[in-house]
Amino acid sequence: QVQLVESGGGLVQPGGSLRLSCAASGSIVSIGTMGWYRQAPGNERELVAHVIRDGITNYADSVKGRFTISRDNAKKTVYLQMNSLKPEDTAVYYCNLRVFIPPWRDYWGQGTQVTVSS
Repeated sequence: QVQLVESGGGLVQPGGSLRLSCAASGSIVSIGTMGWYRQAPGNERELVAHVIRDGITNYADSVKGRFTISRDNAKKTVYLQMNSLKPEDTAVYYCNLRVFIPPWRDYWGQGTQVTVSS
């Protein structure tokens, strides 16, 4: 059984910063790609950023230069540092981890609300 626990969401003013964390626990042999997605009301869930095992990252165009994804393999944790936040960043943010138990499976966090508003 694998559990993902997210933390770090909240209310922030435009231009502010937040740091999200997602920690995995359970009988995990290995973790592959780790990513963050978000879903705003009325919209489909979209990829924000992901990081593969060797640290190579990929970002949605809308967050490039403002968000930074990182991972700590020893802690089985992925982070999302969000700077220069905009109202359009408001959404529920979900982490997604590809985990080898075995076999390889995708797991989702419970979601954390990020609201950017003055």
